[in-house]
Amino acid sequence: MSSLKPPIRFSKRRFGQNFLIDRGVVDRIIAVVQPAGDETIIEIGPGRGALTSRLLEKAGRVVAIEFDRELVPQLRDEFGEFANLALIEADALALDFCEAIQPATTARVVANLPYNIATAILQRLIEQRRCISEMFLMLQREVVDRITAEPASSERGFLSVLVEAYCEAEKLFDVPPRAFRPAPKVWSTVVRLQVRPQIAADVKDEALLWKVVSAGFAQRRKTILNNLREAPEAIQELLTKHGGASIVLCEAGIPPLRRAETLSLEEWALLVNAMV
Repeated sequence: MSSLKPPIRFSKRRFGQNFLIDRGVVDRIIAVVQPAGDETIIEIGPGRGALTSRLLEKAGRVVAIEFDRELVPQLRDEFGEFANLALIEADALALDFCEAIQPATTARVVANLPYNIATAILQRLIEQRRCISEMFLMLQREVVDRITAEPASSERGFLSVLVEAYCEAEKLFDVPPRAFRPAPKVWSTVVRLQVRPQIAADVKDEALLWKVVSAGFAQRRKTILNNLREAPEAIQELLTKHGGASIVLCEAGIPPLRRAETLSLEEWALLVNAMV
């Protein structure tokens, strides 16, 4: 391995990069993750390797996913001597994580996610939950507030319902802007998402559930009745088949003047079950 290291580069704004530089925060993350010598850890966006170095010391194998092609050679130079590192240059939004971790069949995820694509990556991880058992994610604090929002909270939205359905969420600790370079204008929060063995709702059509939830939150100031009346055509056809939006809501026991953020996951499931 060459003794000459490439110059330290700064973040690219278009990637939403804020590199973690606080060793104390790294220590806290490692303490809650407790990487084991017989497991595979996925790290999304290793950046300049602050977390990577510690994960490599503890975990049996680290699969690091980096999209920035300028960072990949630096990471290879820094950590190339570690036999337990698999460094993949790829877009996490397009990657098949279950294929990437082979021969392992399950893995845990540790990531400081870029703010601008954090929610999209989270949804991607949930899609591939068959091979992911747990996630430790550092996200913008406002995003974590949305993820963990209970029914009737103004923060509750599509992502809240999605995460609740497939994960048990727990806020762990907040991280100040000074822990990053460049320093963001907002605080971050580390959250633990334990993947459930099955969806936490008795719903007859899982795919329809997410179409209905998305339609329900389409215009947050409108009632659930009005949002359903303006839903995409496929949903409209199902509602009409069962007597219209008002009848379906009545069948599900949901007052039509309620707004989407007040509905529990169980009520969303009842609504969908009344449509199929």
